[in-house]
Amino acid sequence: MEIIFATNNDHKLHEVSEYLKNKYKILSMKEIGCFDDIPETANTLEGNALIKARYIYERFGKDCFADDTGLEVEALNNAPGVYSARYAGADKDAGANMRKLLAELSDESNRKARFRTVIALIKEGTEYLFEGEVRGIISREPKGINGFGYDPIFVPENYDKSFAELDLSVKNTISHRANAVKKLVDFLQNTIN
Repeated sequence: MEIIFATNNDHKLHEVSEYLKNKYKILSMKEIGCFDDIPETANTLEGNALIKARYIYERFGKDCFADDTGLEVEALNNAPGVYSARYAGADKDAGANMRKLLAELSDESNRKARFRTVIALIKEGTEYLFEGEVRGIISREPKGINGFGYDPIFVPENYDKSFAELDLSVKNTISHRANAVKKLVDFLQNTIN
């Protein structure tokens, strides 16, 4: 069976394909001939994931899913949240985003944060949402070279290293995306006709 993942991020495609191998063939937007830049105009992760999934479903009429992820920092009223990728500007510069966040937390002792991923699935016209999260703290400086985005400054609970310092196999086991993908996979495996 085939299902479309509304992304062209090869890392995400590979990760999800590994979970669903032998049961679903995951197709990227590129593989279905969709090169559109789908606008993420909602003010929630759920809303953005649904926008992307609905866009693909309405145009191609095939089962699909999409995700959106945000970093929520307690002391900043859960900012940057849905604006995580463009926190320091529209050019989505990860380094600038980290610098802005660290500057805003420079005098803050409460460094609690969480990463959240929401996956929106449309299967046979019905919409489903799956959420994953991982809690941790924001470090005072970037550390590590693995990962992307805010990974160098996010230290997950029960670890003393940032996501960017952890081995990728460890991160992919405990991450927000992994937690959401596991819920999606369980659902899909239990609904195969």
